[in-house]
Amino acid sequence: MNLGADLSRRDMLGGAAAVAGAAIVPEAAEAVDPKKPNIVFILADDLGAFDLSCYGRRDYSTPRIDSLARDGMQFGFAYSSSASCTPTRVGLFSGRYPNRVPIGTVEGGGATSDTIGYSSKWPSLARTLHDAGYRTALIGKWNLGPLPNFGPNQSGYDEFFGFTGGAIDYWSHDIGSAFDLSPGRNPDLYEDDKPVKVEGYATDLFTERACAFIARNARRPFLLSLHYNAPHWPWQTRTDRGHPRSTDGHFDGGSMAVYAEMMQALDDGVGRVLDTLKAHGLERDTLVVFTSDNGGERFGYQWPLKGEKGDLWEGGVRVPLLVRWPSEIMSATATDQVTLSMDWFPTFAKLTGAATDPKAPPDGIDISPQLRGAGPVDRMVFWKTPNAQSALEFPWKYLKEQEREHLFNLQADVSENANYKLKQPAIFLRLKEASVAWASNMLPSAAPRNPGRMDLIRALDFPSR
Repeated sequence: MNLGADLSRRDMLGGAAAVAGAAIVPEAAEAVDPKKPNIVFILADDLGAFDLSCYGRRDYSTPRIDSLARDGMQFGFAYSSSASCTPTRVGLFSGRYPNRVPIGTVEGGGATSDTIGYSSKWPSLARTLHDAGYRTALIGKWNLGPLPNFGPNQSGYDEFFGFTGGAIDYWSHDIGSAFDLSPGRNPDLYEDDKPVKVEGYATDLFTERACAFIARNARRPFLLSLHYNAPHWPWQTRTDRGHPRSTDGHFDGGSMAVYAEMMQALDDGVGRVLDTLKAHGLERDTLVVFTSDNGGERFGYQWPLKGEKGDLWEGGVRVPLLVRWPSEIMSATATDQVTLSMDWFPTFAKLTGAATDPKAPPDGIDISPQLRGAGPVDRMVFWKTPNAQSALEFPWKYLKEQEREHLFNLQADVSENANYKLKQPAIFLRLKEASVAWASNMLPSAAPRNPGRMDLIRALDFPSR
């Protein structure tokens, strides 16, 4: 079944279990500590809602990632906390709406600086689990402020191997200035807070480090945040280094075939991580989460969703979400629980017995009951970007983009083409008022540091005619 094409919520999720295939019961393994599960949180970058074959992608296959659906749970209505990478990571690390802090208020990049980043004074997922006895590592993308003022080690990670910005060249591990085609490059690969030079394709390097971390910590509880840069641009494969440019202006690169190869490397990497867990007898009592930081981009598969990365339309915030935990989650199951990235902080805290900060309580909810088979709970969630804001109380979604307002019924029309604003005035007003009230308690959206950047992107995307 193609989950991307189904408009019925129940049909969609009923089919998810069928897509996952027959239930497989893993061999029993001795638990390290059943009260403190190991956690492997795998975050893809710019992966569209239906870019996995278990969600309907047809031009390539992702069997190793799909195995998480076969052996665990597939979510049909998972959302990122924002429509682009930095704010979503704020939501993930803090368990709160990203709009509460300056670094979480800008979409499309340009938020971080020497003075704007994820402060070491703020509560963080990593520090919370570290204080609960976990060994913690971030491998891959940080994107929450540059060193030395900000960094993973300052926010609770014992180990860091990866890059601090929004993207890197997969081979040279550096980045050029936005829209600057000069040869100047900025290296961005670190071991903790020290710059390093390592040969290899970034996706494979991050996989190797992740497997080594698991092997070293097989006898103690750990949190592994494996934040791949794949399949984010630049469009480079294991066999083709492509053009070294790595900015949002890189509109002349890539293809469906290149994207498929990049996804193959990502799928292989996830498979190696799963194999490492099994080799060390950890798979039964390790909670593995696979998701994306926002909706897909140019080569992503979102149909029939409208929009893409950067939008508050479904295509910009709907993401794939697969969870496997054999000792607790039944295989080949599906849920229609609405989730956001920020839900994982309170969920992991609950499962590990860690305490969240009462001075900064999570906005996310604990979804551990749903992982164990409980039915979905109703909730209202919100988003806000410089140009739009939205409220969702399934199936109803309020969306204001510039001065245009919409009310969508996602159960009847997941493509967001039928505007129920006039047909359902009471629902429209209730969600609008809730959105306005929520936004009034958030920080105002900040303008990009380079205001001409988005104009140039639009000029590249829509040439004069």
